[in-house]
Amino acid sequence: MSLIALLGALLVQGYVRHLSSIGDDALPASADAGRVPETLLNGGPVVDARNGGLQTTAPPAKTIALTFDDGPDPRWTPGILDILKKHGAHATFFVVGTEAIDHPDLVRRIVADGNEIGVHTLTHVDLGTAPPWRRALELRTSGAILAGITGRSPTLLRPPYSSENSALTDSGYDAIRTAADAGYLTVLSSIDSQDWQRPGVEAIVRNATPRADAGQVLLMHDAGGDRSETVTALDRVLDVYSSRGVRVTSVGDALHLNTMPAVSLIDQVRGAVVEWGIRLSGLVVTALGWALLASGVVTVIRAVLVLAFAARHRRAAVRKAAAGRPWGFTPGPVTVIVPAYNESAGIEAAVRSIALSEHPVEIIVVDDGSTDATADLVEALDLEAVRLIRKENGGKPSALNAGIAAASHELVVMVDGDTVFQPDTVGRLIQPFSDRTVGAVSGNTKIANRGGILGAWQHIEYVVGFNLDRRLFDVAECMPTVPGAIGGFRKSALARVGGVSNDTLAEDTDLTMALCRDGWRVVYQDDALAWTEAPASLGALWKQRYRWCYGTLQAMWKHRAALGQGGQAGKLGRRGILYLLVLQVLLPLLAPVVDVFTIYGLIFLDPVHISLLWLGFLAVQVLMAAYAFRIDGESLKPLWTLPLQQVVYRQLMYLVVIRSLATAVTGIHLKWHRMERYGSLSVPPPRS
Repeated sequence: MSLIALLGALLVQGYVRHLSSIGDDALPASADAGRVPETLLNGGPVVDARNGGLQTTAPPAKTIALTFDDGPDPRWTPGILDILKKHGAHATFFVVGTEAIDHPDLVRRIVADGNEIGVHTLTHVDLGTAPPWRRALELRTSGAILAGITGRSPTLLRPPYSSENSALTDSGYDAIRTAADAGYLTVLSSIDSQDWQRPGVEAIVRNATPRADAGQVLLMHDAGGDRSETVTALDRVLDVYSSRGVRVTSVGDALHLNTMPAVSLIDQVRGAVVEWGIRLSGLVVTALGWALLASGVVTVIRAVLVLAFAARHRRAAVRKAAAGRPWGFTPGPVTVIVPAYNESAGIEAAVRSIALSEHPVEIIVVDDGSTDATADLVEALDLEAVRLIRKENGGKPSALNAGIAAASHELVVMVDGDTVFQPDTVGRLIQPFSDRTVGAVSGNTKIANRGGILGAWQHIEYVVGFNLDRRLFDVAECMPTVPGAIGGFRKSALARVGGVSNDTLAEDTDLTMALCRDGWRVVYQDDALAWTEAPASLGALWKQRYRWCYGTLQAMWKHRAALGQGGQAGKLGRRGILYLLVLQVLLPLLAPVVDVFTIYGLIFLDPVHISLLWLGFLAVQVLMAAYAFRIDGESLKPLWTLPLQQVVYRQLMYLVVIRSLATAVTGIHLKWHRMERYGSLSVPPPRS
């Protein structure tokens, strides 16, 4: 609903601010006038075509109906009003609806000074060339706005770009008929001061001075450009009229017409609603502009931070590798826990791959009440290092805690049942435990089924989004998540935090944050690889990410006290949690808005500049991705899908965040969403 309201606001602003403009008037190109009646071509400048009739009239002799178009303007209109008051004269101001919205006080002053208000459309559109729907919208909306501002309903209209009767074309005549159907009298002009051409004060005075005593409608402008010549000339013109005994007044007063009847309270409120709707839509667009700027700044800052920290993390890893043997820490056997619920599609590959580990392992498979052949398949493997625990279904945290309780060794590795290890994965994963302050280690998760465009998009996300962020978190000592697919832990550290909690749907994030708050360091080992299955359909992807995001929000809320703590807890709170809040919650909330504003800019603003901004944003993404792929040793080929990822995949991830946040705010309980398994895993060969 918010997005629909936003689109509405953008459409309103795009229409009223960018489809037409006010400038120096110019007559339209000549066109066929075969349908314009002779009585109109040769008649008076005030045209009444209501009720199917056609009558024209003009002010009486020695009377000038003074009119101003295109205002109000905050610079020129007040000066004109001051001169009119000085000479005791009045005029009709044909105002543009958008300008009236911007300067309502000026509109009210025009009326308060005894002048008359007329309609000059909403956006200064040429009614003669506008389609019927737009003619109706322009007239109805501008009339409502003026009624809301003044409490009066204007009945006079001057079509933009109109002039004298003799210049009418068939399209102009159609516009007069449309205006008449809406209840308007059309006011053309019989004398054009041509002030819109800025010919000089003397020329304006000369053009505005009639050569006879016949009544006239004089056309001048109080907006649409530099009207300093108009203001100066008006004072002199009124002196000339006074010396000749010419009466200067408004159209309605000259013809003894009530052209501004009062409106009902309901109509005034309706007009005010239209006015404020357009005004608020303008505020929305302004806010979006600032949001676009803010998101751009945050995106650039994130790119700089992530790349800088990733480079630092990479240099540290290279130095460690150069200092000695890659496997310098050999603490003895490690317990690998595999929680499994209906994992028959991939459990054999997962267990076999772990059993082939070069480092000694004890494998504990915890079957959490599977209803398929998961447990039987594990037993049939008949592997010496594998122990199977069968239990009633209690959820993943329950299965992990059962495995932890049965673990024989201090170092514990947790791995999902849809994940396979390389032979050196365990040995590499446990290397950081040589530091006694390290309580957990995150491995590097890779997408196994990366074929197809959806697989490529997820592959990019894992390499760029997840692993670059983990390098930053490692250097900043604020790792918020050790993924369930591959994580190493000290059993004693797990015992101190009470094991794996079932308070959230992101048990891995909850556990990691609990370890940080207990004072343990959590690090990232980028060369410890695990291959996992990714969702193969948008529906499955939605369910997985919805659970992840909602669970992360739960964990952030649960551990919010870390924001005010010291030590490792404070680093988690003021670095990790705030990073997640800004980059994974607030920025995704703004991102769809920014995308919508980009489309708005392409349609209504400068498409070249907007396109360059978008391409600049894409270039930042490509550079980040290329660097992430290079340090991860990945082929750059999948990056051809990155532009499409920005258009489709990114939007899906944003919607996941929005829905997750809405679910959290409304207090709805989200159930566990188990991912589909595809059986695409195989035991990877040793690393070359």
